[in-house]
Amino acid sequence: MSLLDGQTALVTGAGGGIGSALALRFAEEGAAVALHCRTSVQTAGEVAARIRELGGEAVVLRADLTDEAACHRLVRETTDWSGGRLTALVNNAAVQPVQPLAGMTAAQWRTVVDTNLGSVFACTQAAAAHMGEHGGGTITHIASVEAGRPAPGHAHYSAAKAAVVMHARAAALEYGPHGIRVNSVSPGLIDREGLAQAWPDGVRRWLDAVPTGRLGRARDVADACVFLASPLASWITGHDLVVDGGVSARPTW
Repeated sequence: MSLLDGQTALVTGAGGGIGSALALRFAEEGAAVALHCRTSVQTAGEVAARIRELGGEAVVLRADLTDEAACHRLVRETTDWSGGRLTALVNNAAVQPVQPLAGMTAAQWRTVVDTNLGSVFACTQAAAAHMGEHGGGTITHIASVEAGRPAPGHAHYSAAKAAVVMHARAAALEYGPHGIRVNSVSPGLIDREGLAQAWPDGVRRWLDAVPTGRLGRARDVADACVFLASPLASWITGHDLVVDGGVSARPTW
């Protein structure tokens, strides 16, 4: 018996590295998975095909999550596909541009906040309304260690991710009586193809600092989310689970 047998999960941003790993891990544990994407249709489609090859159920759904109405439509499309079932939402969709504060425009600020925080608000609201009427469920936000440790050029990203962590806590408080658990997962530096070549200094500094001696893998984040969506975490809500190889434990002075 798998950890998520009988569940239906919606994963936003499923065309990216972490999102693809999330969708696959949820499917491996028995969940039917709706993979959201905005532009990465081919990648999301390949992941969905892989899930079906493994004997699972998957569908790809497109939406611009900066549009509140599109977030609510995405949840409706998921429940229409699944026969009225949605038990887990993972709010993973995000952007991470680099822009120093001194030259940042209000439009650049809004783009990051609307994508990384506004979508969490709207998707959570829509999913929780359904879950509350159908026996409850789980909602997990993908935040970041930058929610507590800002990086140069990431003021908009760090501020939005800090708000995502607090949103999870507030949502856990208000939705708990309806059988809905809400948590966040804060990854550290997650490896991806070409990262070491594109940012050699950053990768070196991370490896010098992290106690476990490696970069994170997308599957590390996915494993944490599977745990939080499973019965193993039935009394865990309002929690931020840091997945960073221990780098947060390192002294900063």
